[in-house]
Amino acid sequence: MQREKVISYASRQLKIHEKNYTTHDLELRAVVFALKIWRHYLYGTKCTVFTDHKSLQHILDQKELNMRQRRWLELLSDYDCEIRYHPGKANVVADALSRKEREPPLRVQALVMTIGLNLPRKILNAQTEAIKLENIKEEDVGGMLVENSRDPKKVRKEKLE
Repeated sequence: MQREKVISYASRQLKIHEKNYTTHDLELRAVVFALKIWRHYLYGTKCTVFTDHKSLQHILDQKELNMRQRRWLELLSDYDCEIRYHPGKANVVADALSRKEREPPLRVQALVMTIGLNLPRKILNAQTEAIKLENIKEEDVGGMLVENSRDPKKVRKEKLE
């Protein structure tokens, strides 16, 4: 927040393997996600992270951490940030936004295409022009070595360089 106004929001969906994380790990992952997104603004400045997960403010003092938490704490150590507890009940705006129902995305039910009367003729002309001998190039097409000359069925022994 800057001058008591939000300047940016960020969100993302959990990846399949993240759905198995504990609540504690998910909260820590959210902090790491935010730091990575805004690293250009936060690196080298003092920042305060507010969380409604009380145990996160003591994460730096914990002795037993799993490898994932250690890796995230290593990233956290690059920043000058303080983690503070802010009760979820006091954060009514975020609480309301997190409980807001999401509407499913709209799907296209019908597709209408208008084809001009001269489009088939243009396609035929382009195809006819492309198969003329002077427009055919010698090239490696999809791993097949073919000599595109007078005999397109003739297979080349080595690849052109």
